[in-house]
Formats: sequence, C-alpha cells, structure tokens
Amino acid sequence: MSEMARVCIQVQSLYVESQSSPDEERYVFAYTITIRNLGRSSVQLRGRYWLITNGNGRETEVQGEGVVGEQPHIAPGSEFQYTSGAILETPMGTMQGHYVMIDEEGEEFFVDIPVFRLAVQTHIH
Repeated sequence: MSEMARVCIQVQSLYVESQSSPDEERYVFAYTITIRNLGRSSVQLRGRYWLITNGNGRETEVQGEGVVGEQPHIAPGSEFQYTSGAILETPMGTMQGHYVMIDEEGEEFFVDIPVFRLAVQTHIH
C-alpha cells in the first residue's frame, strides 16, 4: 500500500421506526457512511465486509462488491456518501467491518470501519 492512501470513515446510524415492527422482532436501522479520501491520489472502493452483531450476540457476516451498487472512484480531497440499512431481531446491536479499496497503482488495501452501535432511541422527556 502506498503511503499516500489515507481514507477516513464516518458513520451515523438511525432507527427507522416506520419500517420496524417490534412485535415481530424486526428492527430496521439506516446508516449513512461518509468515506473521505485524505490522500494525494484517487482510490476506488471495490468491496465491503460487514460483521453485524445483534443484542443476543448472534453474528451475521455480509460480503459484497461495492456499496449501494456502485464501485465509486474517490478523488483526492473529495468524499463519497451513501445510506444503507440493516435489519436486526433485537432493539440494539453493532456493526463493524472493512472496505476493500484499490489505489492508483491497482494495489489493494483495506480500510477498517470502526464498530458503531445500532440502537432504538428511547424518548426521554
């Protein structure tokens, strides 16, 4: 991996109440991910790996090409943002994983996606 490849990941997650049905143990979460290229050369996102853990500790692995059907090229200093979703059987859980990227030389490298929480927000008045 070249010294130039520097990618920063930011995640925001949200509980989607309108699509969830707790009675049926269906909790829908949306997450928005911003991938920033802080390096000096462009990178391309080729694939993703997720480890999703529900509140009971049950783990699900998801692997695939690209994100939201795209394999975006991200120019130096720019960013790519997308929103996707996850469905859990419990009101909380976590997600973590990595992206598979390639740099301008075609060298593959991984970018870790730090663990983030999915949780039903309780309304406190």
